[in-house]
Amino acid sequence: MAREGSKHGKGGRSVHSSTTSSPSTSAPSSPVHTFCGAMMEENMLDAEDIFTLWDPERSSSAKMRPLFCGSRTEARRFLRAVDSLQRAMKFFAEDSSRSGTAAIIRCQNLMQAAMRRLRREFHQILSAKRDTLDSESVSHNSSYSSLSDLEDEDVSSPTESVGDLQRASDLRLIADSMISSGYGKECVDIYRLVRRSVVEEGLYKLGFDKSTPSQVQRLGWDLLENRIWNWVAASKVAVRVLFSGERVLCAQIFSSSSVRETVFAEIAAEAATMFFGFPELVVSKAKFSPEKIFRLLDIYETILDLLPDIESLFSYQSTSAVRSQVVASLLKVGEVVRFLFDELESSIQKEHSKEVISGGGLHPLARYVANYISLLADYSSTLEDVFAEHPVEMSAESLLEAGTFMSAPPSPSSRGGEGPLSTVSLRIGWLIFVLLCKLDTKAERYGEPALGYLFLANNLHYIVNKVRRCKLSDLLGDDWMATHAARARRFAANYERLAWNDVLGVIPADLAAISEMDADAAALQMRRFNDSFDAACRRQASWVVTDRRMAEELKLSIAGKVISAYRPFYVRCRGEGSSGGAVRFAPEDLANYISDLFCADAGSSVSSGPGRLRMHRRDGPRKLYS
Repeated sequence: MAREGSKHGKGGRSVHSSTTSSPSTSAPSSPVHTFCGAMMEENMLDAEDIFTLWDPERSSSAKMRPLFCGSRTEARRFLRAVDSLQRAMKFFAEDSSRSGTAAIIRCQNLMQAAMRRLRREFHQILSAKRDTLDSESVSHNSSYSSLSDLEDEDVSSPTESVGDLQRASDLRLIADSMISSGYGKECVDIYRLVRRSVVEEGLYKLGFDKSTPSQVQRLGWDLLENRIWNWVAASKVAVRVLFSGERVLCAQIFSSSSVRETVFAEIAAEAATMFFGFPELVVSKAKFSPEKIFRLLDIYETILDLLPDIESLFSYQSTSAVRSQVVASLLKVGEVVRFLFDELESSIQKEHSKEVISGGGLHPLARYVANYISLLADYSSTLEDVFAEHPVEMSAESLLEAGTFMSAPPSPSSRGGEGPLSTVSLRIGWLIFVLLCKLDTKAERYGEPALGYLFLANNLHYIVNKVRRCKLSDLLGDDWMATHAARARRFAANYERLAWNDVLGVIPADLAAISEMDADAAALQMRRFNDSFDAACRRQASWVVTDRRMAEELKLSIAGKVISAYRPFYVRCRGEGSSGGAVRFAPEDLANYISDLFCADAGSSVSSGPGRLRMHRRDGPRKLYS
């Protein structure tokens, strides 16, 4: 039976640079060679029948039907025919006769027809459900890794929708066939076109938009913060699902490791470099004040957490630009974090407001810094990495000057066996010391020393409580806590001494002195006490103690001292008719007046602080003034 060769091929694809030689020099064909030639020609003719059936340019039904569907019997036949045609092409390429040259041309035309169909199938399968071909839906083990696996499939299995595993397996079979036939570039081009758009769309769906330097510069803080939040939230999914899924899919579809590397780099490297370049772009073009450090720490922490995954995922030489960009972003963000740390210290030192806080209450600067460092404590491990190669540069004199902060090197037991303070502990402790020095200067502005000490007691007690209630207590250690709690108590004791010594001073010192006083002297002394107590209560009517427990402890201490000294004198004067008229207060009255102390509004003006700022932590909004 005679069969016509295919005439639909356009622009034959060369397999060898030269396939002909002079017919006069060819050797006579042996019987074996003649038999093989007949078999190769039969293979070529069989392939022609199959390819013509599935050629969309030759058959209208071929345009509608997918080759890889159902039991895939037709797909199996088609791929076998491609393999047979490859063998025929190799055989005829070695035949220098005129008939051999004609046969190789015919084979090339047939191969072009086969590749047209496989290109179509490859593109259709990739595009049909491209969003499901990722690391979560495609197994690491393809169900069909070779044509022999396809041959062994149970052809009687019921026809059903092709699953994700089967799609990936079909793609691998097509890719292997196209690459082995010399059409690897066409296969890779299709794959790159489809999957690159998947990556770009995936990043967009995660909330990441490509930004130019000028766009970042023009963004207000709220919009920029939202962009940062989107980037942080998208990062883990981008690395562990999107980019990872593309590498998994490349490994499943392309057998050659070099092809996998090339394809993955072409699909993911550009998008990944842009994505991981966002942090560097932000810190290079946007302006940051100290309170915005937390968003940068979120970025740094995210990159640090994902770094092992990124280094493994983009381990190819062709994706080294991605790794370089990640490191560059990490270093740049760390640099700005360290700068903002220094800026905070500088802003504390430069705070020169002369407003005196009413009643000796909390200074807004103390609120701001205490809340700031309590938020920093949540990032302690991240900060350790930021400052890992930047130890505290402080002279011995400066450390000695900060003796109230580091009164003694903490013992291992005081910090859970951690030993000496870490770099982050030293830096946070130094910030607190700088703050306390600033508060000392502000206390001097009070006209009454007693009120200045009450101001210091309020503010230091607030700072100590902030440290105690967050991770700062672990960073600074028990020694720091004990030292500063004791210092706050000394401030309170100094207030008490200076505020009430005048009152206690007019009460006779002991019972003997009281008993020896005549009635007129006792009455005069009682009137002096009345005036002194009245003045003390009026003077302190607007004074505040911001911590309820400290207020109660102070009132109990004051009442104990005043009433215990006053009671014998009160009894003496009440027993004398002539001096009894001078008595205005019973001991119970004194207790009531003292209990009414520190009831003024404990809030403080914030006009002298750096401004009211709202900070967002990872678990929601948090104010720096609270």
